Amino acid sequence: MSSVASSSEQTITLAGGCFWCVDAAFRTLDGVLDTTCGYAQGDLPRPTYADVCGGRTGHAEAVRLRFDPQRLPLRRVLEVFFAIHDPTSRDRQGADVGPQYRSGIYYGDAAQGEQVRALVDALVGAMGPRVVTEVQPLRVFWPAEAEHQDYYARHPGQGYCQAVIRPKLDAVRSGFAGLLRAPR
Repeated sequence: MSSVASSSEQTITLAGGCFWCVDAAFRTLDGVLDTTCGYAQGDLPRPTYADVCGGRTGHAEAVRLRFDPQRLPLRRVLEVFFAIHDPTSRDRQGADVGPQYRSGIYYGDAAQGEQVRALVDALVGAMGPRVVTEVQPLRVFWPAEAEHQDYYARHPGQGYCQAVIRPKLDAVRSGFAGLLRAPR
């Protein structure tokens, strides 16, 4: 993925359970320029994975996503996000339990916030009041340690990757085939 900035790019931070899952899913999409796993919205400066896993820092495991909205519109970003996690489950995704695994969308500015809120309202209308996804301005984001970046690509045979991440990738590949990056 390129790290060259363009005037048409956007950044949004998504929390949907384990950041390895969210990261792996979005890395497959054309228009994603960069992803960074990290910790969002908490109170502890420069937290570690061990700190956040304790569930008392206020941080959510999250992925900062930089994307080109001309190639991957924000609506499609959110459609994929809602397809790869359970937005109706408070503080848990599958066996991962705790406030660090909550569902959240953290936007960068007021204009993006208005767009996100409108899209979320439209996308989750069928799910009704059960949706617990936070929609807030991003207060803070700390990048995670290097070993958490692009975890799936470096450990595809690991048990968690096969049991949890792989099915999410399969769902993206089948449900959003038109959004996938061309094979290299």
